[in-house]
Amino acid sequence: MQPDAVDYSPDIVETGRLLFARPFVFVKGCVKLADLPPMDKVEIAFAGRSNVGKSSLINALCGVSGLARTSNTPGRTQELNIFESTSAELRIVDMPGYGYAKAPEPKVRAWTKLIHQYLTGRQTLRRVYVLVDGRHGPKDNDLTVMNELDKSAVSYQVVLTKADKPSREELDAVIAMTKAAIAKRPAAHPHVILTSSVKGEGLRDLRAEIALLMAS
Repeated sequence: MQPDAVDYSPDIVETGRLLFARPFVFVKGCVKLADLPPMDKVEIAFAGRSNVGKSSLINALCGVSGLARTSNTPGRTQELNIFESTSAELRIVDMPGYGYAKAPEPKVRAWTKLIHQYLTGRQTLRRVYVLVDGRHGPKDNDLTVMNELDKSAVSYQVVLTKADKPSREELDAVIAMTKAAIAKRPAAHPHVILTSSVKGEGLRDLRAEIALLMAS
């Protein structure tokens, strides 16, 4: 059950389904701003802690196993990884995970600068989906990212991952904590989406939200 009962129209639900029923492909990894593709498609980005299940959610969302590399080693994504729909004007940007990156400090600083430049200078970026672990709720570095997005006036929406792991009572507490954390944030979408890559929960809603972005 989603924390926010959003009444998506059947047309938008079907548009979202079709949007992700067609293949997405990996385009390239970008280590500097000049590597990014032209600003010629609608872009959405996924951000989250290194162990939040970001790659698994992207794979489940796109229905392509192995599209985004999953790893048991936190901090594996060390660049902006670009995926594009083969049939729609939609680009997905998988941002480097934060919080556990095992890399030399200069490299971490370089990623941080790249992410900041991307978030503040990408005119086609329509929304960032901030993935938060459904077992724990927002941590300090999640809130730091939200602060950055608020400051940059970049629209974002919180997606709780791994919803199949905690008990219902624990999940309800995390949902309440998350909604309190975004309540007065100017760039935050008011609705929280609950997902499980394992069970497919929340994918319909996430696809519908993206379809709405494409339509607007």
